[in-house]
Amino acid sequence: MNETEELDATIARMDAALAYRPAPKAAEAPCVVLVSGADLVPRPVSWLWPYWLALGKLHILAGAPGQGKTTLALAMAATVTRGGRWPDGTPCEPGNILIWSGEDDPADTLLPRLLASGALRERCHFIKGAVHGGTVVPFDPARDLEQLRKAIDDFGGVRLLIVDPVVNVVTGDSHKNTETRRALQPLVDLADACDCAVLGITHFAKGGQGADPAQRVIGSVAFTAVARIVLVAAKVQDDEGRDIRVLARAKSNIGPDDGGFEYHLMQSEPLPGIQASCIAWGNPVEGTARELLTDPDAPANKDDDTGSALEAAEAFLRTVLTIPTATQAVRSEAKDAGLAWRTVQRASDRLGVIKRKGNAELGGRWYWSLPSSSAKNQQLSQGGQGQNVGEVGEVAPDTEVL
Repeated sequence: MNETEELDATIARMDAALAYRPAPKAAEAPCVVLVSGADLVPRPVSWLWPYWLALGKLHILAGAPGQGKTTLALAMAATVTRGGRWPDGTPCEPGNILIWSGEDDPADTLLPRLLASGALRERCHFIKGAVHGGTVVPFDPARDLEQLRKAIDDFGGVRLLIVDPVVNVVTGDSHKNTETRRALQPLVDLADACDCAVLGITHFAKGGQGADPAQRVIGSVAFTAVARIVLVAAKVQDDEGRDIRVLARAKSNIGPDDGGFEYHLMQSEPLPGIQASCIAWGNPVEGTARELLTDPDAPANKDDDTGSALEAAEAFLRTVLTIPTATQAVRSEAKDAGLAWRTVQRASDRLGVIKRKGNAELGGRWYWSLPSSSAKNQQLSQGGQGQNVGEVGEVAPDTEVL
């Protein structure tokens, strides 16, 4: 091969090398990830507060304005920081808490309320913002949740994260189901990744009294659909017609969905010159949230005020109250009879039903009786017994101390 032929061969090889391009790897085709039940290990739900706050889950706390929703959440947070006891007496494992509030200042509102509830301040943490490009900017959950997760790991983990209000997580239209679900998913993922309970606070929509409380949460139904537990706080009437506040479960996919606790809003001075509200827990209450959450400030339903409903309730009371009867028994029978409790209460006012409290040593139950039963009431107050009736004492004042 002469020099010219050798040069042509070299050029041909170079052309072939330059012309060669490895075939691009085929993009991975979309697929569905499945898991076999044989590969899963069943495990119980981990609870921060048994049947009320679950670790790794999203919760919603809703209610009308003025019911102390934020103060309630901070009372729960304080219990976590000091490893205290929940309202039902169960102990709480101590841990850190984290709060992101778009409404209240940590220094003059949130921390004073936490201290008023007995919180340990070194376990209280607050989201103030995020750093981007060397500048502190407002925290944006749609952008900063991954950085938040790293920050949580840096200070040792968190047991409870409070988001107030939870609607701030939604950057789009919070009334649209798809947008709300998409916005809440990172919060759900954060709860799972950090193994903490996330409690989002929101309001009730106007109107809707008497409806399922979980359906009264403002915005898209996705808020209550995505949350595993929905708690509601409201002013209600107790069995004696007094206004009280109640925290109740309106929905739970992982435990009981009824029952609740009375609570009172109080003022205290955790530090000299620092005033803050706090929560005083009261007695447990029975019933579903829909049964418990009557709104005493709402206009009465016409069907409950007049006509056959009220007349039926009066006839019911005349039949049931032939002797003094425990309030809970009256309520149970009214439910069986298909009567709304608020209607029964109005009928009791029209009939002048006497409401008396029994002996504290025997449970302090309340009893209802018609005015014509006064002789039997007198007999019972002197130690006599009647059918299904305990000892009855003095009339308790119809007041509430907050």
